[in-house]
Amino acid sequence: MTPGFVAALMFGVLFAALLVRIPVAFALAIACVPPLALDPRLDLTVLVSTMFTAFNSFLLLAVPFFLLAANLMNTGGITDRLFNWTRSMVGHLPGSLAQINVVLSVLFAGVSGSSTADAASQAKLFINAQVKEGYDMNFSIAITAVSAILAVIIPPSILMIVWGGVFNTSINQLFMAGVLPGLLLGGVQMLIVYAYAKLRHYPTYERATFRQFLRTTAIAIPAMFTPGIIVGGKLMGWFTATESGAMAVLYALFLAGIVYREIGWKQLKTVLFDTGTFSAISLFCLGTASVFGWLLAYYKIPQALVAFIAAYQLGPVAMGLVIAGVFLSVGCFLDAIPAIIIVGTVLEPMVATAGIDPVHFGIISIVALAFGLITPPYGLCLLVSCAAVNVKVVNVLKDITIMLAPMLLVLLAIVLLPDVFLFLPRLVTEQGFK
Repeated sequence: MTPGFVAALMFGVLFAALLVRIPVAFALAIACVPPLALDPRLDLTVLVSTMFTAFNSFLLLAVPFFLLAANLMNTGGITDRLFNWTRSMVGHLPGSLAQINVVLSVLFAGVSGSSTADAASQAKLFINAQVKEGYDMNFSIAITAVSAILAVIIPPSILMIVWGGVFNTSINQLFMAGVLPGLLLGGVQMLIVYAYAKLRHYPTYERATFRQFLRTTAIAIPAMFTPGIIVGGKLMGWFTATESGAMAVLYALFLAGIVYREIGWKQLKTVLFDTGTFSAISLFCLGTASVFGWLLAYYKIPQALVAFIAAYQLGPVAMGLVIAGVFLSVGCFLDAIPAIIIVGTVLEPMVATAGIDPVHFGIISIVALAFGLITPPYGLCLLVSCAAVNVKVVNVLKDITIMLAPMLLVLLAIVLLPDVFLFLPRLVTEQGFK
């Protein structure tokens, strides 16, 4: 079977399965069956063995640890302390509650590494609260979904850990590469809230006194150590990504159970169950995507595409735009983890020939995939936020489009200004700071 035939067969089955609403993880597994059944050199045991090989990674233990730390923060009152601190900082800006929504997403991103976890927690906390204060429902849903994508851009990021494991790229450098884009996107979102608030006359809180700011800061300081443990410990070379996640879980459990005393055995049981369920979904998706990617490599499909693209002799900027465009498109239909394994594997050889830095390749791809979390039909953060208040996705698309437009300029800047966005990554190595 030729590479072109196998590619058409696998992607055809995949998209057909998605169209009939088969979950992505199962659709990927189903798409792998035809070549495994038709090729006499292979058999269906490859599906199982390759999945288990993908799971056999110490690095992937970081995924449930980050999710567990985030769930402990939400259940144990840590997020509430950060909320009060954020209010004392930005509560006086137009659209106060929405501004707090964005800033809290920036802070929460330093713990969870998962945008869907952020969207689920922020939707419960903010959407109905904003509507009660006079905010439009569609705007409230849109800003909650849009701000949630920061969790996979600002370190620590589950996508960066998966990317580093798949492509053997420095996770420390990827973490540092996400800082500037994440803060810029957060700033853009705050400007969007400001514009909406001025046009629609959304409420503004009174400015907090300096004494109130000091008091909320003092209360929030223990909670702020959590992202410091995760990112700081990794960058200083004290922990691996997995070990830093485990330390964050222990610290969050200490705060929630002993310092704040807002979590007991009953709540802990629920937190563990929810974390296990969500982790299983993410990792199963990674396993089936690994089989899909293995088959693409087995039939040398990436090499065939490289030979085709090489004829155009694309430079770094043109190739960067291609990467961004491909991942923006794929992110509309696929979960980010399988997209990394399948599409990233295909693009990696082309990136090397175009002379793009591997870390630059990673951050362009991850930011573009993050935008896919708010674009239908997949748009998981958008779906989670809409489901939380039982609103149809189509009602929110106008506001999502308005918010996404200026954010795309940040992605364009990442492509066009690699030296600016690689300045921080170049200060560190995989072992820590230079």
